[in-house]
Amino acid sequence: MTHNKRWVIAPVITSQASEALAVVPPILRQILFNRGIGTEDNARAFVAAKPIFDTNPFQMIGMQATVDRISFALDHNEPIAVYGDYDVDGVTATALLVEALRQLGGNVRGYIPNRFEEGYGLNKDALDHLKDEGVKLVITVDCGIRSPDETLHARTIGLDLIISDHHHPDGVNLPPAFAVINPKQHGDPYPDKDLAGVGIAYKIVEGLMSKVKGQMSGDQLTGLLDLVALGTVADLAPLVGENRSLVRNGLKQLRETKRQGLFSLAGIAQVKMEKITAGNIGFMLGPRLNASGRLESALASFELLTTTDFMRAGQLAQQLEVQNRQRQSITKTMQAQAEEIAMRDDPHAFLLFAADESFNSGVVGLAASRLTETYYRPSVVAAKGPDETRGSCRSIPEFHITDALDLCKDLLVRHGGHAAAAGFTVKNENLPELVARLKSIAKEKLDGKDLRQTLSADMELPLADMNFGVLKHLNFLEPTGYGNPDAIFVSRNVKIKAFRAVGSEGRHLKLTLEDGPALTYDAIGFRMGAMAKSLPPRVDVMYTLEANEWNGRTNLQLNLKDVKATGVAD
Repeated sequence: MTHNKRWVIAPVITSQASEALAVVPPILRQILFNRGIGTEDNARAFVAAKPIFDTNPFQMIGMQATVDRISFALDHNEPIAVYGDYDVDGVTATALLVEALRQLGGNVRGYIPNRFEEGYGLNKDALDHLKDEGVKLVITVDCGIRSPDETLHARTIGLDLIISDHHHPDGVNLPPAFAVINPKQHGDPYPDKDLAGVGIAYKIVEGLMSKVKGQMSGDQLTGLLDLVALGTVADLAPLVGENRSLVRNGLKQLRETKRQGLFSLAGIAQVKMEKITAGNIGFMLGPRLNASGRLESALASFELLTTTDFMRAGQLAQQLEVQNRQRQSITKTMQAQAEEIAMRDDPHAFLLFAADESFNSGVVGLAASRLTETYYRPSVVAAKGPDETRGSCRSIPEFHITDALDLCKDLLVRHGGHAAAAGFTVKNENLPELVARLKSIAKEKLDGKDLRQTLSADMELPLADMNFGVLKHLNFLEPTGYGNPDAIFVSRNVKIKAFRAVGSEGRHLKLTLEDGPALTYDAIGFRMGAMAKSLPPRVDVMYTLEANEWNGRTNLQLNLKDVKATGVAD
């Protein structure tokens, strides 16, 4: 079997750090040390998921002006619109702020643009429409930070606009809004820069509560945390600092959620709400909530999160399930086409680019993700329209994709994003130049680098050391996900007792591993089915440890990250 990934195992904890972390079980000491935690106080804060900094929302630039302006709108019954985005973060942020403002007596509506007709972020036609409907104040969530022209238009037509967003601003050129709330803006003293859009919406509600006490209870504020957990996890905001605290408390809220729509969606997705994890959000609920915005309009997901009608909740959950299956099918076809185009045009490029008239602009990001995963290169997949092309980018740690787009901004209608993911719109006449320039930037940055995916593990242990006691200690790491990964272990020279490819088209790998005469472990490797054709008798495995419930029984299971023949260099 061939092996093209690099394994890196964290250095063994120092004796001083181990002594400092004596308050936690031995196996957790190494894992916490790997996460930069080296004192008892920090370890206690991490285990309790408590931020070690001040989380007062009024540290954010613009928060006081925002709270004062919303309070004025509430006092004078001014119509308010919450303008969101069509992904899970934007939809949950819209639902959260609409719900909170209604609880405070506000005259408020949610507005989510249609991906296909209006595109991402603020647009002038929508602002005109809201103004014509009598809206006086528009609050954006999860969008707007790179919309200076649209912001100026709002001011011109007499709309007050508050922008709340978590995407990177364009240097120091902020939109000329009534107020801008974004911890990433230049000079903002708020200590946590990693809040999702829904997290920032929650901070606005926290600020409002301190201003309009008595109209909203602490329980009502806590009741919004299920939405914060959904949006934060689905948007891949790192689960550290305040996010970790918000998501842990949000998962508690989800386990006893009173949202009819989430009950219905969890039932269809076969998620047990009483045991829901961040992983369930990322792999089960998130994709279904995203499906409506990818194929039609995200309003179905918004309604699902806010409806109290159980019949309507059931209909909407069923609709999202159907749309998610359609999305899976479209993604599979499109990924194959994108791969063919990218490989045909320039198979050795440092950046893969595929654009086509047939591509669905709602799914281009998923296709780009799969290309990056397969080839370990930054990838762009774009849907070509009659006049403009909309693209979605996914990248690798060695290449900051939004910085690359910034270097091409003279060619772009609009763009924005993060280090690892971004989106853009370009006029078709500028597309060839954009492709050439992005590929040139990638070549300059990546040429000469060892471009193999690096897989990091926390420690090397004999497989025989794995038991339910270890799993119990690992629960202190929850919630795990992006930015706070599951503990990853490496075990060497393990015997393969049995193996088979499972799942549709044999996409997954099922192993029975033996370490010693009486110790066997089940293991599953998702999307590793092809390995079944060439497995050696003894392997080194990299994995996370999990409990697998089946037919009322719970067994330990290894969730494989990689497998290689014993003796092959890391």
